[in-house]
Amino acid sequence: MTQEKKQTNCMMLVKRMLTKDGKPGLGKASVSHAVVVIFLEFFAWGLLTTPMLTVLHETFPHHTFLMNGLIQGVKGLLSFLSAPLIGALSDTWGRRSFLLLTVFFTCAPIPLMRISPWWYFALISVSGMFSVTFSVIFAYVADVTEEHERSAAYGLVSATFAASLVTSPAIGAYLSAKYGDSLVVLVATIISLCDICFVFLAVPESLPEKMRLSSWGTSISWKQADPFASLRKVGKDSTVLLICITVFLSYLPEAGQYSSFFLYLRQVIGFSSATIAGFIAMVGLLSIIAQTAFLRISMRSIGNKNTVLLGLGFQVFQLAWYGFGSEPWMMWAAGAVAAMSSITFPAVSALVSRSADPGQQGVVQGMITGIRGLCNGLGPALYGFIFFLFNVELNDNPVQTDGSRPLQNLTDNLTDKV
Repeated sequence: MTQEKKQTNCMMLVKRMLTKDGKPGLGKASVSHAVVVIFLEFFAWGLLTTPMLTVLHETFPHHTFLMNGLIQGVKGLLSFLSAPLIGALSDTWGRRSFLLLTVFFTCAPIPLMRISPWWYFALISVSGMFSVTFSVIFAYVADVTEEHERSAAYGLVSATFAASLVTSPAIGAYLSAKYGDSLVVLVATIISLCDICFVFLAVPESLPEKMRLSSWGTSISWKQADPFASLRKVGKDSTVLLICITVFLSYLPEAGQYSSFFLYLRQVIGFSSATIAGFIAMVGLLSIIAQTAFLRISMRSIGNKNTVLLGLGFQVFQLAWYGFGSEPWMMWAAGAVAAMSSITFPAVSALVSRSADPGQQGVVQGMITGIRGLCNGLGPALYGFIFFLFNVELNDNPVQTDGSRPLQNLTDNLTDKV
């Protein structure tokens, strides 16, 4: 009797996971579904901020920055090639299946961090082929929103990304210090599994059935999915082309900076793991405010294009401040400016979405994500090579006991090289 009751409960659960028309998902497709997927995915990765630094240094004790740049370079190049392809396929066969695919491969390397660091970094590199969740998510949001609602919706999704990083690095650092990295990896793995299950059971299809092919057996031309064909097609639209160039030029230095920034804070400025977690939380909180309230006000008052320009202005300021800053308080101040610059990506996504037809949202969002992926590869590789040229390596004890500043030691090293 108990066994029959369990089977009945399972059947009821499956029925709840189906919409009224018998299709998988909870309720009608909405921005809320996209928000939950993004939050869980990046919360899991945020937990690994501190263990990642440790494993990276232990696995590659020599030329750490260079190896980090090469790993991210391969991943970014694969993302650049695959994002338009996956976006085009999602325009044809629907978003849900490709969302499940991208989330799965983005989270797949997590459990390998403690099992086999070498396989972990190898899988991170090749996972770039499918780690393009944002392109599918933004196309998903475009499906369920009207044009005038998209900037706010994109801002909410981007703010969710920031929100996932508000507490997760601090939680990860605390668990790592108290119980070890293995527990952090286990918790991150469980959260990533929850994300995969959520997509599989609760996320409904957003692309209208009339816009999808009738079956997976229907053929799709390579011309439609080829990323370089998509690039050539985008090049015919001057607006989209200029947006793509803007994304490349703005995100390339930012991606390089981000790939080595937390190592820089620890190695050069002397931040502890707890301070880095607090820094990330501060930037995350301010980014949430910027990408929700400030973005909405800016879009209404000065328009989409000027909002992009404003975000780029903040970005130039924060990059310069990070570069010339030499004191911890300068890093905190520059972090606040960096949070304001986070309005650029949702504003750009809204701008390019308006330039595309409803049936091409996956392609154009894939183009933007692909270019960001390319920058995620080129930026870290470039920064890693620069660190390699100047022989900048991680030390086990970056904070000197004699009171000397790590920045001064680095400056002396660079001066000798020059």
